[in-house]
Amino acid sequence: MFVALAMLLPAPAVQAEDEGILRVYMNSARVLKLDRPVSKVIVGNSEVADATVADARTIVLTGRSYGTTNLVLLDADGNAIVDERILVSIDESSTVRVFKSTERTVLSCTPNCEQHAQTGATP
Repeated sequence: MFVALAMLLPAPAVQAEDEGILRVYMNSARVLKLDRPVSKVIVGNSEVADATVADARTIVLTGRSYGTTNLVLLDADGNAIVDERILVSIDESSTVRVFKSTERTVLSCTPNCEQHAQTGATP
């Protein structure tokens, strides 16, 4: 099914890493060009990612929240055109990591730095 995404437009918002996994950055939209018309779009968890039909062969995929889900696209006969896992993550190029003893804080700086995650000891 990965062949259907062969016409995926290259851009930083979506990366086809391994077969069956799409990486999408949070709060970024990307265009997926398909090799045949889609009739039905199914997203496993719409809180993680969203897919919108722009036209019969164009899907706009948007990362909404951190996590994983899946995307299934069906043709008019109910056959799967795409059945891929989606991983939504932050754009690593705009993060700052702060290490203090056993504590780690990740700040997402797009455009202002806000805490994304914290691990280790808590006060």
